Amino acid sequence: MTNLPDWSAAVVPILAVQAFSAPKSGSPDMTRQGHIRVLYIGRILFRHRKRRGKDIAKGVSDLMADETYFETLSGALDTAGIATPRLIIDRSRLDRNIDCLKNSLSDETAFRVVVKSLPSTELISRVMKKTRTDRLMTFNLPMLKFLSEHYPMADQLLGKPLPARAMDSFFSKIRPRNVLAHQNVQWLVDTEARLTQYLDIAERYATRIRVSLEIDIGLHRGGLVPGEELDRVLSLLADHTRADLSGIMGYDLHVAHMQPDDGSKARADEHAKSVYREVLNRVEHFFGTETLNLLVRNAAGSQTYSLWANTDLANEVALGSALVKPSNFDCDALAEFEPACFIATPVLKTWPYLALPGETATSDASTTVFTYGGYWKADPVYPDGLSYHSDGRGRSSNQDMLLGNPGVQLAPDDFVFLRPRQSEAVFLQFGEILVYEDGQIVDEWPVLPPSA
Repeated sequence: MTNLPDWSAAVVPILAVQAFSAPKSGSPDMTRQGHIRVLYIGRILFRHRKRRGKDIAKGVSDLMADETYFETLSGALDTAGIATPRLIIDRSRLDRNIDCLKNSLSDETAFRVVVKSLPSTELISRVMKKTRTDRLMTFNLPMLKFLSEHYPMADQLLGKPLPARAMDSFFSKIRPRNVLAHQNVQWLVDTEARLTQYLDIAERYATRIRVSLEIDIGLHRGGLVPGEELDRVLSLLADHTRADLSGIMGYDLHVAHMQPDDGSKARADEHAKSVYREVLNRVEHFFGTETLNLLVRNAAGSQTYSLWANTDLANEVALGSALVKPSNFDCDALAEFEPACFIATPVLKTWPYLALPGETATSDASTTVFTYGGYWKADPVYPDGLSYHSDGRGRSSNQDMLLGNPGVQLAPDDFVFLRPRQSEAVFLQFGEILVYEDGQIVDEWPVLPPSA
């Protein structure tokens, strides 16, 4: 054999095995997947020709594992008779992510499920059971009412302040069998004016409400800060017969997007904790140490929960997206978590050339693919090499256009797989979620009613 560069020595045997093991051309068993496998390795040779030794072998192994994964998933969809765009959750990956979360939390740190990021009762219930939590974070009135029906004993913390009319609607239409549910809601208050509105409603319905204070620890999306207004709010709560202070909530999403190299991330994190500490000092001044220790002190999100390991300040973290890990959550803090959600959509049409709207087709320059539906907050991940046009041409929620290199082997009725960028909005667009495990579609999980 001719001497080859050392980068190819690690790859050529794999290429040879794949090519040799494929059925002969023209045989009944010759599959499109066999073609993809050889072409895929060919692209790996080119892409990684500058890498060396074990790194190249590991890179090939990882990519082949991904290809095998999606081929198996595609086969499971075919077996299940799926013919429309569907959202898929890999239950094994979900469970491993849950275990990863549990292993990273201290025994003293409580966990609250962010419902908007996991919008399915079956999904929520699985996470609650495996993490042994009864704590939910809820984000709007329809969601609050729905979850009060399904989980009347769960502790629901509002993730944003709701208009006073929303609170009024909740109390005016609560069903008798869920009377206890309203006692398990923590209403989020961000201003003195909103607290006054909430207290008036509590008086009108002769009920007692639980109030959690939203504090601004650097995100600057509203909330109380140490100062006169915070003191007036605490004083009002300390003396009122219709409300109890139940907790504090500080969200630090901004910290996740700071640059670590120049020290801005560390400074933002320290500022967040400094503000949180000062607020707790004011709470202790008005309510005493015993009450302070009993409060829910909520903080963080998927990308920052690991920064709150010390429970001297926050004793609870809230997250959801990390457990299914859409692509917006690819970050160092979640490196141990696996992508567990995908969109599968059938191919409707393919052309072996580039054909942009209003232009003459260019032969052999690209493969053009049109999918069933599209324009989701998601990006193609399989087959490798697919992308949207750089200027957005061809995008459509009816028949979306994808472009690939000439080696992409797709035909009508094949599946294209995309990875959602987020879960909270995307999960609600496909009907029941398909649950994938052990090479099969094993269940379908209803999603929550769309709400805002």
